[in-house]
Amino acid sequence: MISPNNDVPLWSDIALRTLVNTVSHPIKYAKVLIQIGYEPIPPRPTTTLFGKPALALPNIFQYVKYIKNVDGYTGCYRGLIPKLCAYTVSAVVFEKTAKLVKFDKEPSKEICYADLDESQRRKKCIYELIRDLISRIVGIIVSHPLDVIAIRMMAQFVGGETKYNGLFRSFVEVYKENGIMGYFAGLIPRLIANASVLILVSSSAYVIDKYVIADRELKPYIVSTIGFVATTVTYPFLVVSNCMAVNNCGLIAGLPPQMPIYDSWLHCWSHLSASNQLKRGNSLIWRYYTGPQVIINGQAMPISKYNFHLKTT
Repeated sequence: MISPNNDVPLWSDIALRTLVNTVSHPIKYAKVLIQIGYEPIPPRPTTTLFGKPALALPNIFQYVKYIKNVDGYTGCYRGLIPKLCAYTVSAVVFEKTAKLVKFDKEPSKEICYADLDESQRRKKCIYELIRDLISRIVGIIVSHPLDVIAIRMMAQFVGGETKYNGLFRSFVEVYKENGIMGYFAGLIPRLIANASVLILVSSSAYVIDKYVIADRELKPYIVSTIGFVATTVTYPFLVVSNCMAVNNCGLIAGLPPQMPIYDSWLHCWSHLSASNQLKRGNSLIWRYYTGPQVIINGQAMPISKYNFHLKTT
């Protein structure tokens, strides 16, 4: 987490994350397309580890290769600029907000954590959690319009559109299609996902530190593990958030038959849950088609080659 008392770690962290996000963008781009339900490559007959007939979908690297074959190398970086801008804005707002949020009864930061009594430690954890929650929520709200633009730029791959091209033009296009609320499409499930992860990690770390593990050197590894589990548990909210970001936005990716028009994010959740699609994209290596299929000569085959992209995990 970025320190609210030093601008050097802030900008060095932003520079490092910018590099990492740039290198990994093609994979994240392909994952977004999977999350919104687009599967351009037909599944192939295979078997699971238990020998059961199944239909295997391309892994993330095969998906990226497909994007490269269609759009070229530079096409793998659709949406990168607004995505980097969104991260930078979120990080800066988080840091500035964290500086402003203060509590009268919070233990002094100059006192070592080990020197605090149990009551002070509990208060310190609670105040830090509240500060992080407020800062994270504000950062997400301010940067969310840029995330919406990034996702819609990526979603244009589905129909080959160019409506969302350039930051300024994209801001105008979002307003034309959905008005002011278009900038915050998918915001609520995204806030729920991030807030839930923060609460789960913070509370679990405190409980483990107090009751389970006394060795503070192991704490970072335990917290990382808890963070991974929490992210996995809240993953469906991110799928719903990305679907709502493109739903009914004037792109083929957000309109029938590719995607139903949802009344709200709860409607989207209900529909994806009913069709077992809330975790699509969660597995990037072993992916299986879960839609209607028939067994022919011992091999699983999709009933229709035209609808397989609507039923994936």
